[in-house]
Amino acid sequence: MRKSNYITREGWDRLDQELKFLWKDERPKVTKAVSEAAALGDRSENAEYIYGKRRLREIDRRIRFLVKRVEDLNIVYPDPQQEGKVFFGAWVTMIDEDDQEVTYRIVGPDEWDVKKGEISVDSPMARALIGKCIDDEVVVKTPQGERILEITSIRYK
Repeated sequence: MRKSNYITREGWDRLDQELKFLWKDERPKVTKAVSEAAALGDRSENAEYIYGKRRLREIDRRIRFLVKRVEDLNIVYPDPQQEGKVFFGAWVTMIDEDDQEVTYRIVGPDEWDVKKGEISVDSPMARALIGKCIDDEVVVKTPQGERILEITSIRYK
């Protein structure tokens, strides 16, 4: 399954901040540590050198991914006409069969974090919610079985 290329402004800012941190702070520190470790002599048994080179490859891999991904992403801003319906970027509050309230925000696949209540637009839950209105019932297939949820509020701020 292909990932969507949508992202919220907040998510894009986090990715951009990570890219800048890796490029301007982390990479120069690791590069300096590697060159200092290399100056100590035998590199084959130099743990600092070996670890530093490995960490440098990890950083470079992440930087390449972020540069490419950020170029492909489309920042989605909520439109006032969306009010009352669930679309990308919405905070959706629902009640399940056990009267348990749950709130999720629909975000891009690069920024989801269930602990913060953010779910990917590509997730089954988000796909079931898109286009729905307040008081609509939503049936979501989960590993534990089907869940029936009723939408109680939709907000974009």
